[in-house]
Amino acid sequence: MPKETYIPYLLRLFRQYGYDGATLSKISEATGLGKASLYHHFPGGKDEMVEVVLDYLECWLDQNVVQTLNSRGEPLSRLQHMCDHVNEVYEGGKQPCLSAILLLGSARDVFHDRVKAIYRVWIDAIATVLIECGMNEGLAQQRAEDALTAIQGSLIVSQGLDDPSGFVRVIQHLSEELCQGTLP
Repeated sequence: MPKETYIPYLLRLFRQYGYDGATLSKISEATGLGKASLYHHFPGGKDEMVEVVLDYLECWLDQNVVQTLNSRGEPLSRLQHMCDHVNEVYEGGKQPCLSAILLLGSARDVFHDRVKAIYRVWIDAIATVLIECGMNEGLAQQRAEDALTAIQGSLIVSQGLDDPSGFVRVIQHLSEELCQGTLP
């Protein structure tokens, strides 16, 4: 099977255990592949596995966030569609964000630039919609950063409390809060 087949297993595993905690034994068990088969599919080892998962997440971000925000339609509606997609990918706040997990431990040195680029794309896509609504560029960038901070922060708190309600509240109100003070 192609290595893309294993992305959902790897994503789930890295979300659950992080980079350092996702041992080859755990990866082998989750994917059903022996260690030799893992290296056949992923000759670069665990780093390559994470890179493949990040490729998948970047594609998801492009299709579900960037393209949604760049589509036609009312800005508030596009922002709400983005929130709906975000809610779906994080299963209503029950799943942690892999990019945030990759900023911890030894993975930070390896994947920081990649995660930073992912966050920048997301912030810029939100800011573009806010600028389109009549917000000045500086404020649009600030609000877009605040939006990503609210999403990521609420995911962390939801994980810590074993209660996704904070994430759900953020997602429910985010699009309207972003558009406050913009031109109709």
